[in-house]
Amino acid sequence: MDRQKLLTGAAGLALVMGLAASGQAREIPALADLEGSGEDGYWEYYEVTTDEEVAAFQEIVRAPGVPMENPPAEPISIGLIYPSQDVSDFWLRNYIAMLARFDEIGLPYETVQYASDIDEHLVQATFAEQVLQEDFDYVIYGPTELAIQQDNIKALIDKPDTEVMIWNYTVVPQDWGSTQPLSFVAFSHLDGALNMCNYVLETLGSEGTLALIRGTPGSIDDQRSGGFADCVTTEGDWEVAYEHYGNFTREGGYTGAQQILQAYPEVTLIHNANTAMAMGALSAVQEIGSDVKITGWGGTGDELEAMRLGELWATPMRMADDVGIAAAEIIRADLEGRTDEVPLVFLARITIATGTQGAEEVDAMEAESFRYSGIGTLER
Repeated sequence: MDRQKLLTGAAGLALVMGLAASGQAREIPALADLEGSGEDGYWEYYEVTTDEEVAAFQEIVRAPGVPMENPPAEPISIGLIYPSQDVSDFWLRNYIAMLARFDEIGLPYETVQYASDIDEHLVQATFAEQVLQEDFDYVIYGPTELAIQQDNIKALIDKPDTEVMIWNYTVVPQDWGSTQPLSFVAFSHLDGALNMCNYVLETLGSEGTLALIRGTPGSIDDQRSGGFADCVTTEGDWEVAYEHYGNFTREGGYTGAQQILQAYPEVTLIHNANTAMAMGALSAVQEIGSDVKITGWGGTGDELEAMRLGELWATPMRMADDVGIAAAEIIRADLEGRTDEVPLVFLARITIATGTQGAEEVDAMEAESFRYSGIGTLER
């Protein structure tokens, strides 16, 4: 799929990323008159952030941390509401990388984690109400689903003396208007989907039959699953035989793969929208000795190990620690009065890792991805 068509207008958009007074929600006046191209109520990342802004901040994230000249005398307080109990180690690595970057740049901090599983929407809503009563300098929110948690997040954005950052989303609610969080920090789910599409077309050809194990209905799955399916069916002649919603859980991936293997023997590829479902799908495939190819999502420790064992075919691999490092640098920029340098949507780097790559190449990608959080599967 042509990325330029998707990114039309990005380079030409120069928003006034106005610096809000300390302790106030970030105000971006240029958003007030911006009309979204879609009808889903969200601005896409390329409508509100330029490639140049993202690239400039990516350089900061890729480089070693530079010590602060005037760090705060007292620790900043951070509350994290995120689904770190998910099978994927994505969330915990973000956290570890962020703290390591704080230590590297000499920024003192105190954190409180409010952990949930990926599908525990009511638990997150309860945490949001609790955090609303607390006095945190910063709140980092990794929504179970942005549409579900949108009102809870907006209440935190409107809370005086608190700055909010959102992890794992690249779409911006238009209902929030000019009042936005410090930044949306994520990997582009759509870009990962298009990278995977291109890899499928290049390696498996332009025709075939596949099935999707999707997550929870919402913007993430629309991009990861929908974006991939749209690409392989329009840029190639692939047919989607079946779509199963696995709610981003291992059990959902296992059940979905079982149904696919039993009812659709013509399927040669099962696309999964996250690590947990991919691991569940692998279990189902291994039980019957099927040679159906399985994709993952994210390049987590579990996925890389499965690739080394020859079990997982391919995955969009995130440079995982980029998100946590970016979070630390965004907070630093806010403290130093440089919010105008922070993209409203920051996109971390993502590429494709495959089971056919040599061990040295996979190891090098892993070392870069986990440069702060450590090599291998995290123990939790």
